[in-house]
Amino acid sequence: MSDYLLEEQELSAGKIYRLFSGSICPRPIAWVSTLDDRGNANLAPFSFFNVVSVNPPVLGFSPLLDGDANPKDTIRNLEQVGECVVHIGGEGLVQEMNATSAGLEHGDDEFIHAGLEKVAMAGVSVPRVAGAPVAFGCRLCEIIRFGDQPLAGNLVLAEVVSIHVDDAVWDGRHVSVEGLRPLGRMAGNDYARCSDRFEVERPDSGSSLSRGERSR
Repeated sequence: MSDYLLEEQELSAGKIYRLFSGSICPRPIAWVSTLDDRGNANLAPFSFFNVVSVNPPVLGFSPLLDGDANPKDTIRNLEQVGECVVHIGGEGLVQEMNATSAGLEHGDDEFIHAGLEKVAMAGVSVPRVAGAPVAFGCRLCEIIRFGDQPLAGNLVLAEVVSIHVDDAVWDGRHVSVEGLRPLGRMAGNDYARCSDRFEVERPDSGSSLSRGERSR
């Protein structure tokens, strides 16, 4: 059993990253497309990602600075063109999504690298992945920077202004997990499927929402 008081005991950023990624999991994956001010497209996956607000609808994801403290192209592009598309790719696109994590040269197009078709996304100038079952067109709200050292995070808060969703995945009320086949990110090269699930009934919270209206 080990306890660490980080003010007194130094753990390297690499060790903390491995502990975070190995224990805070499975993590949903934001597959984010952006454009720079010259129209070059970028597409990259980020597993430090979640919903942060529903009304207004806001998503949050955090690209880390690399080992040399350089920002990812996603951050650079958002500073130039404050829009993005956040995709939920699902297992059917996992190989293509993984391909877009490659360290290409700045300005190289991950859509082309991964053999993906671009299509227009309503409400934003950034294209979406044609085959992605769920995509959220977003406008940048804010980037919160946590430092300039290697592996420092840049929390992107992006308001959803448009939604693309496959009818086979969403019936207007419920998302079909079998249709979406969402993935969770684990540590290293590992992913998790959502095929083994169980239900735990929530206690009555006294909310004005009816039981059927509460999010599950």
